[in-house]
Amino acid sequence: MVRTTQEMTQETTPNGTWGRLRWTRRVRERLCALRGDRTTRDAGMTTSEYAVGTIAACAFAAVLYKIVTSAAVSGALQSVIGKALNAQF
Repeated sequence: MVRTTQEMTQETTPNGTWGRLRWTRRVRERLCALRGDRTTRDAGMTTSEYAVGTIAACAFAAVLYKIVTSAAVSGALQSVIGKALNAQF
């Protein structure tokens, strides 16, 4: 619901003042309504968030690669594959 500025200024909190956060939120909502925006919140990640996410994914991939290529895991995988290939039906 879009209200006029006069309606917004008549509304007060119990102590007679708006409060800074409430006022700025209302102003932002009003400006967005005038511009035709449907929402006042971010709808996705920014470029910096993509960059941080990409770096984290690469770091996780590097850790997994080190684990899978270690001697202990490699030997275990070879053992499992060898048992599967030599299984009797």
